[in-house]
Amino acid sequence: MKIAVFGNTFSMPPEKLRCIRPLLGLTKKDDLELFVDKAFYQYVCEILGMSPHVSGLIEDGESPDDADIALSIGGDGTFLRTATRIGKRGTPILGINAGHLGFLADVSGNETQTVMLEILAGKYTVEKRTLLKLTTSARRLQGNNYAINEVAVLKTDNSSMITIHAYINNNYLNSYRADGLLIATPTGSTAYSMSVGGPIIEPTAANFVISPIAPHSLNTRPLVITDDSIVSLQVGSRNQRVLISLDGRSEEFECDVEVTVKKASHSVCMVKRLNHTFYDTIRTKLMWGADNQ
Repeated sequence: MKIAVFGNTFSMPPEKLRCIRPLLGLTKKDDLELFVDKAFYQYVCEILGMSPHVSGLIEDGESPDDADIALSIGGDGTFLRTATRIGKRGTPILGINAGHLGFLADVSGNETQTVMLEILAGKYTVEKRTLLKLTTSARRLQGNNYAINEVAVLKTDNSSMITIHAYINNNYLNSYRADGLLIATPTGSTAYSMSVGGPIIEPTAANFVISPIAPHSLNTRPLVITDDSIVSLQVGSRNQRVLISLDGRSEEFECDVEVTVKKASHSVCMVKRLNHTFYDTIRTKLMWGADNQ
C-alpha cells in the first residue's frame, strides 16, 4: 500500500504531533510505502527530534498520482488543504485530528495506530462528498475554484452590509441585505454554515444550504435546496468591493461581480472506519447528551 502524508506545519503542539510516531513506525512493514510532504517531514524532524525513514518526500504543491490513501494530520483546515493537493485524483483521504474540534479530521490522534492497522487490513470504507464549483463573471480566483465546505460572498472589513440578489435555476429567490451569504455542502453544514444558524445535514444527502450572515431581516432564514440546483448571485455594495471565499480562501472583487455556484463533476473521497457513523461524530464533537454540571 502506498500512503501520502500531509500535515499542519503551523505551531502544532508537540503533544498533538506525537500521533505521527505510530504511523512512522509502520514504515518497517515490507508492504507499506510512506511518502511524506517535504515541509511536514522537516517540521516533524525539528519538533520531535527524529529523522524517520520514509519511501520518499512530496514536493510543495505536488501529490502522488498512484497513492492508495492520503493522510491529513491536523485539523479541518489541514484536511481542506490536503483535498486541494489531491484535486481530481480521487485518492481517499483520512483525517487524523491533531488540532481542535474536527468533523473532517474525525479520527483522534491517540487512535492513529489502531486505525492504520485497520486500514492495512482493508477494514474501512470510502465515502464520497460533494464539492461546489464556483465561476464568476470576472477573473478566476487564485488556485482552484472548488470548495468542500462552502462558497461565501462577504462584505469587506470596512463596509456596511451588502445586498445579494439570489437566483436558483434562473428563478428569483430573494435579495439578501446582510453581512454575507453562504452556499454550503452537507459536509460544510457543520462548519461556517452551522455557526450562522444553518441546519446540520447528513453528509451524503443530495442537498445544499443557503445561509445568510447577520441578515437585516429576522425573517430571513437558511434554506435547503437540492444539489442539482444552480445558484446565481448578483452583488451590490456601497464600498464597491466584496470578498468571495472558498473554504476560507478569500479574494476581493468589484461589487458588480456575478457569481455562479453548482455541484462539481468530481467528489472528495473520505476514508471512514467501519461501524463509525456521522451520528457518532456529531454526538461526540457537539457533546450531545453530556452532563456538564
